[in-house]
Amino acid sequence: QVQLVESGGGLVQPGGSLRLSCAASGFRFSDYGMKWVRQAPGKEGEWVTDINRGGSTTSYTDSVKGRFTMSRDNTKNTLYLQMNSLKPDDPTVYFCAFGHFRGQGTQVTVSS
Repeated sequence: QVQLVESGGGLVQPGGSLRLSCAASGFRFSDYGMKWVRQAPGKEGEWVTDINRGGSTTSYTDSVKGRFTMSRDNTKNTLYLQMNSLKPDDPTVYFCAFGHFRGQGTQVTVSS
């Protein structure tokens, strides 16, 4: 079955960086565009970024442009999200997703 497993979250100081990964299995990864979404406690999920099947095209929500970079490695069935210049108000749980599938999420906490 479809599995999406995120990792790489943690505690980082404001201005710091993290690299999230998402290991995909159970489907032909290279056939699907993918996305990252994030969600803060008590709030609706927010689309962050997406990438096309081949990895040549990405889109970002305005609040992360210039700070976050999404990429994928279709040989490893893995999605990445490089997050730089993290801010305390960057919401906390990040999920990789496609269609109606979503992983369990990885928590990012930005605090001094």
